[in-house]
Amino acid sequence: MNPDTDDITLLQQWTGKSETLHDVVRPEAVAALAATLDYPSAPQHGAPLPPLWHWINFWSVAPQSGLGPDGHARRGGFLPPVPQPRRMWAGGRLTFPGTVPVGAAISRSSTILDVSRKNGAAGQLTFVTVRHEIHHAGQLAITEEHDIVYRDMPAPGSAGPAPRMPPGEAQWSRKIVPDPVLLFRYSALTFNGHRIHYDRSYVTEVEGYPGLIVHGPLIATMLMELLRAQLPEARVAEFNFRAVSPLFDTAPFTVCGRRNDDGSATLWAANHRGELAMQAEAKLA
Repeated sequence: MNPDTDDITLLQQWTGKSETLHDVVRPEAVAALAATLDYPSAPQHGAPLPPLWHWINFWSVAPQSGLGPDGHARRGGFLPPVPQPRRMWAGGRLTFPGTVPVGAAISRSSTILDVSRKNGAAGQLTFVTVRHEIHHAGQLAITEEHDIVYRDMPAPGSAGPAPRMPPGEAQWSRKIVPDPVLLFRYSALTFNGHRIHYDRSYVTEVEGYPGLIVHGPLIATMLMELLRAQLPEARVAEFNFRAVSPLFDTAPFTVCGRRNDDGSATLWAANHRGELAMQAEAKLA
């Protein structure tokens, strides 16, 4: 690791750093996401944007010369310069106090809440938590706490963490067959240059994964879409999710869910072996 950036106290100086971005929910981008999710039609101008579809907004537009070796913007701008090379979307907690119409002008204010270190089964982890507040017409529409995790490359021959099993029986399920085109289209829609999602030689030879990695937010969106398909009249007030293990384009996976006695919903994604990849909870209004 770079000794100049391995000091956690230095990285924690980014806590409190903030930025505000402005964007428009473009109908053509919404239609492109609907097509990527294989829907025959998309929400039209003025209709509420479905939950989690806001992730196609607020692109990070670093110039080509400002990218790091993994395809992300070089670290040390808004996000702290964490030296560990592997970066993943670890999870998040969202609330939806308002709505965002298709075609609307929106703003996002972001603040780094926390930078911390933990020791996990796969080694040392660095977590960065960012809070986003999205406004439309002066009203708060979405709050989000976004967890990013950084880790070192695995040692040769090292074993991964023990697999976990899903949280019980599913009432609903849908099989997803990921492929490079799906992952490329979602990367393009979110202007995500992270090479783990489209560059097979990089992800297998440099980062040591067995295949292209399915985006964490894409999996979470598919969980939300399963919920919306099964409970179309329900309004999602809160949505919390956590990535447990990666999914790859080398095998199908399944998104599952069930309605709980208290009216909430438990959702999860499982790999082709039935092992837990992501778990989520949705509070319904």
